[in-house]
Amino acid sequence: MCGRFNVNDDSNVQYLLDRLEVINPDKQRHDPFIMPCQSVSIVIEQQSQRVIKPATWWLLLDANEQGFKPSKYTSFNTRFDQVNIHGSAGYLPFRQQRCIIPASGFGETMFINKRPLMYHDLMSPDRAIAFAGLYNTWQHQQTGELSYSCSIITNAPHIKLAQIHTKASPAMLTADKYDQWLDPALQDVSVFSEVLKPRIITDFVAQRINKPSLRQPVATSFMITADK
Repeated sequence: MCGRFNVNDDSNVQYLLDRLEVINPDKQRHDPFIMPCQSVSIVIEQQSQRVIKPATWWLLLDANEQGFKPSKYTSFNTRFDQVNIHGSAGYLPFRQQRCIIPASGFGETMFINKRPLMYHDLMSPDRAIAFAGLYNTWQHQQTGELSYSCSIITNAPHIKLAQIHTKASPAMLTADKYDQWLDPALQDVSVFSEVLKPRIITDFVAQRINKPSLRQPVATSFMITADK
């Protein structure tokens, strides 16, 4: 996953928030082009209620005089093979602070020799995506400000995405995992073994575009079907 996704203001996103029993769905941010370090909406469980919180899409933050800023260490994604390594940025959040990041689609870039070769947008026409996210909380020592940050777990590459991206695939939750994933008391992460495997949970329309900032189609779209 190359660091961009979108959230539509539509019935699919609303259905996901209803399914999650979010008490403040009006706080959901809708945006056609979200990039790392920007504010995103995360769903977390606090005091047995599901709430939306604004979070910086960058798990590690540093304090400054005004508040917090993204750390120099890249952390908008957390690799699946790092969440069980003691001392890694995702180790404790994977056990204690998991979140769901709603989305309608995401973008991928194919790199050759570290240079971008082509860009694709993937849109889910039938349902919203529940990205498997991790979050941190940060309280500023001077101002008392409480801030949230988050990352999306990325899995190994998926064979169905091989023609558009070869490095990783985003971890997407199936509905039967929503409650467990949001349960802050559940620390037996062995139940999430399937979440950490590449899986396409819904059909996607893949569209090659000229570049992410313009998102103009440059080829015929094609379908990427959900795994059985």
